[in-house]
Amino acid sequence: MTGTAVYGLSGGVSGAAVLEPMLRTVLDALAEGAARRGGPIPAGTPGELFTRVARALSEPDGDDALRRLTTLAASGSADPADPACAGHLHCPPLAVAVAADLAISALNPSQDSWDQAPATTALETLLLGELAGQVGYPSTAAGVLTSGGTESNLMGLMLARDRVLGRVSGHRIERSGLPESLPQVRIFASAAAHFSVRRAAALLGLGEDAVVAVPVDRELRMKPEELARALRERTRRGELPMAVVATAGTTDTGAIDPLGACADLAAEHGAWSHVDAAYGGGALLSDRLAPLLAGLERADSVSLDWHKLGWQPAAAGVFLVRQAESYASLTRRAAYLNPADDEEAGYFSLLGNSLRTTRRPDAFKIAVTLATLGRDGLGRLVDACHDLARAGAAAVRAHPRLELHADPVLTAFLFRYLPADPAAADRVNAGLRRRLLREGRAVVGRTELPGEGPGRVRLKLTLLNPHTTAADVERLVHLVAAAGEAEEETL
Repeated sequence: MTGTAVYGLSGGVSGAAVLEPMLRTVLDALAEGAARRGGPIPAGTPGELFTRVARALSEPDGDDALRRLTTLAASGSADPADPACAGHLHCPPLAVAVAADLAISALNPSQDSWDQAPATTALETLLLGELAGQVGYPSTAAGVLTSGGTESNLMGLMLARDRVLGRVSGHRIERSGLPESLPQVRIFASAAAHFSVRRAAALLGLGEDAVVAVPVDRELRMKPEELARALRERTRRGELPMAVVATAGTTDTGAIDPLGACADLAAEHGAWSHVDAAYGGGALLSDRLAPLLAGLERADSVSLDWHKLGWQPAAAGVFLVRQAESYASLTRRAAYLNPADDEEAGYFSLLGNSLRTTRRPDAFKIAVTLATLGRDGLGRLVDACHDLARAGAAAVRAHPRLELHADPVLTAFLFRYLPADPAAADRVNAGLRRRLLREGRAVVGRTELPGEGPGRVRLKLTLLNPHTTAADVERLVHLVAAAGEAEEETL
């Protein structure tokens, strides 16, 4: 790029003047790119899109790069605001949250020391107190903003490891590493739990085999009697229950494990209780759905994602612990960030609450959103999406060539197309989804039910756009059925 003033720094007194013409460029390019795309996702194959991107990056005109590449990104993106884009927990962010994210990007605070982020250090602390209150935690709670459920689940299991193994070995884990000659530790999670639970076990040095998969019912909820049996059997073998991970909102069906029973069994066996509510935590905003999360307040730690049912730009993950003292193993002193005398003088740091050092203040956009819409306003959006899921499930149930797996709990449901030849069901359902992507007509999710063998492939609709209508969802369901018929004809 050239060295003109247009490309100056966005901070300081002149920041707004520098940004203003660029914002106009970006907004125009977003509109142009969306028009070029003409649907929920760009038509064509992955290879064709890769070639387009490579060609655009090779163009030499630096002065036009912002407009050109923004247009490219918009034309080549999946648009979560399109009613036919319903494959993932991928929300259309609220405009007020996007604007707040821009403001904080321009200011560029870093949450690892007070003198880099005076106001947002206080803001994050206060916001987390409010969110802990929504969960039902006492005033002893603490937390941090994370990159999402994967990081939050890792933190929950790390603190579980440190507390349980530290208690057994009688020393602080973080100072001397994992102790020798301890029983094998086990983490208990449902067969439908997020893959990040196993990944966390591997990262913590426990190995993926440390995770015990507890059977689920047809709605993909953990069976409490199976959890009790697994805990008894593993304890009898001399293994150490380290944590019970309950899921509040599986990514496939939105299923919510029996949170109270999971907390009871964890306490009975001296294990840490963690709830992955990255998806289902949004139910806390809704008077209608909040009762589904009864027992959440009893967990030792909780994961929430506001970039799902909170309509925030990613990332907006939240990790909370019931007792602030649980963070002891993360506490570190860095003279250049949080010297003791600064903290004693009131210049407190959030460094010891996070796995990261440099960390942007993602709490700001959540705080702006809550101040603008309030819990009630956000709750209406949650309820609108829940209504859409129920309407979509009804449309599937009414279609003779479609089969609903189960009624929606939150805003997602599974279903499949039924070809004339049942043996071709998996191939047809997988193929019709790729057909819709290739044609740029719809983004539909795909998953597989737990178990072995054929017949497990299911399609998924995840409704996170409260401005979508029931008629839009019905059209999408019929579009899927038509793609199934077309795909079946190719066999």
